[in-house]
Amino acid sequence: METEHHGLSERPNSFPWPPVIYAIALIAGWPLGHFLPLPWIGGMANEVLFVVGFLMIGGALAIDAAAMTTMHRTRTTILPHRRADHLVTKGVFAISRNPIYVANTMLVIGAGLISGIVWYFPLAFIAAFATQKLAIEREEKHLESRFGKYYRDYKKRVNRWI
Repeated sequence: METEHHGLSERPNSFPWPPVIYAIALIAGWPLGHFLPLPWIGGMANEVLFVVGFLMIGGALAIDAAAMTTMHRTRTTILPHRRADHLVTKGVFAISRNPIYVANTMLVIGAGLISGIVWYFPLAFIAAFATQKLAIEREEKHLESRFGKYYRDYKKRVNRWI
């Protein structure tokens, strides 16, 4: 147990799970949508959802850019399997402890809205759940190990997702 705790203080994971998980979700949706298509809304609603999808992806990219810029300015890593040198609590991190993962989930949902592939919706939530289990929970232990009370206070103020 002590060895695991010590390992988590050095880095949260040995593999960068989140980008791989979300890439799999995005890639898997396409063949599922073509070989096992599910019904989608037609007509004017489809056009509205198409626009909403673009707006969602635009919002996701803006959140990603804001989070990455804040992390860069704070001089801490963006890589989910590397040690955090500083606790980032400002900017989009004041709204969500995991804004990049929120944005990644939004990207997958946006892909579904644009393409009309219904599979992207459950895949987005599966990716979010897998990210929480394989990355976020370990990242939280890592951050608590590195930053102690400061991180626990931050956790009380800001939600994990939104």
